[in-house]
Amino acid sequence: MKTLGIIGGMGPLASNDLLGKIIANTDAHSDGEHLHVILDSDTAIPDRTAAILHGGKDPREELCASARRLQTAGAEALIIACNTAHYFYDTIAASVEIPVLHMPRLTAQAVHGEFRKVALLATDGMVQSGIYQKAFERGPQLILPEREQQESVMALIYDGVKRGNAHFPTEKICRTLQELTEKGAEAFVLGCTELPIAFSMYHLPGKTVDPTLILAREAIRFCGGPLKPIDETSLK
Repeated sequence: MKTLGIIGGMGPLASNDLLGKIIANTDAHSDGEHLHVILDSDTAIPDRTAAILHGGKDPREELCASARRLQTAGAEALIIACNTAHYFYDTIAASVEIPVLHMPRLTAQAVHGEFRKVALLATDGMVQSGIYQKAFERGPQLILPEREQQESVMALIYDGVKRGNAHFPTEKICRTLQELTEKGAEAFVLGCTELPIAFSMYHLPGKTVDPTLILAREAIRFCGGPLKPIDETSLK
């Protein structure tokens, strides 16, 4: 099996969620049947949305440094535990000599033909970058939140999960989810790695597509690990 490297720390809970899903989806009966995984949880990587939209510090140097550290440590394939960081995917991939899996593209491939319309929940940076929109060009149709709805998504990510706020008020995000459902969304694409945590932590309603889970399963397959049979509800 190939050794897998995770560019993480964006944030730590999201990196832990990705690693946990790799472990949970590996059909292993002993320690030695799991992948060798190297996690670089570099919390000093600058905020990606701030860099993309607000002139914040460019994270590419730190992202590429993480990729190179993992390659030097023995990783034979890389995954990135942050959707928004895929805005810098080409630069990261060019900085190393090993494959880097692309979470939004893998997500689009996994759900193609499964839905007619889905709503994208993600950071401002990811929504405005158009990365998921491009990945989903062949369908399903992506519904994007309107301004106030997007503000509720950002609050959930930054004021809820990233702040570790167990008592985050969910009235606004629940209203957003209901409004997007009324627009025809059959599922919510959780296009930020904090969002699967948020939906579990705050018991949010709705059918979801979890790119973190899709990436975890593809990483196992790509690295030659034993993959558990898919539970059809896990992608939807």
